[in-house]
Amino acid sequence: MKLFFATHNLDKKREIEYIFRGKFKVLYINDYRNYPEVEETGITLAENSLIKASAGYKFTGIASFGDDTGLEVNCLNGKPGIYAARYAGENATYKDNYLKLLDKMKGANCKNRAARFRTVITICLSENKFESFEGICDGHIVKNPSGEIGFGYDPVFIPNGYNKTFAKMESDVKNTISHRAIALKKFIDFLKNKYGA
Repeated sequence: MKLFFATHNLDKKREIEYIFRGKFKVLYINDYRNYPEVEETGITLAENSLIKASAGYKFTGIASFGDDTGLEVNCLNGKPGIYAARYAGENATYKDNYLKLLDKMKGANCKNRAARFRTVITICLSENKFESFEGICDGHIVKNPSGEIGFGYDPVFIPNGYNKTFAKMESDVKNTISHRAIALKKFIDFLKNKYGA
């Protein structure tokens, strides 16, 4: 089965390839010339993932999926949420974003450092046919970044039940317990049940 994943993010691409392990042929934005810029105008993860999936299907004509991920920190009232990727500005680096987060938490005197990653994956199967899958990983934000593996907020997030950040965690462990892995498992199960893929 051939799928299109509507993302520019090479780190997400690597995670997808690792988790799919060749089960599906996946095409990406860089496989197409003149793929249009898609503005994420949604106010929820589900809305943004649907926008990406719909645009992908409209352009490619094949089953297309998009994901949107947010980091929700309890003591910051769920922020940065859907703005996690651009928390420190439109062209912010991963480090810019997590340093701003740590600064905001310090300023808010966060004693409770609980947080969760949440991913929503939406697949567009035809013009008006969609399915969505959510994955949640609960944990907490550390005071000092640690680790070089992974991307995004991985150096400051420790999932519940573990004692090291995602950025210090082996890929085979992270890609079993992470928010994206959980959403993708539901997605893969759906494809298997529906198409025998």
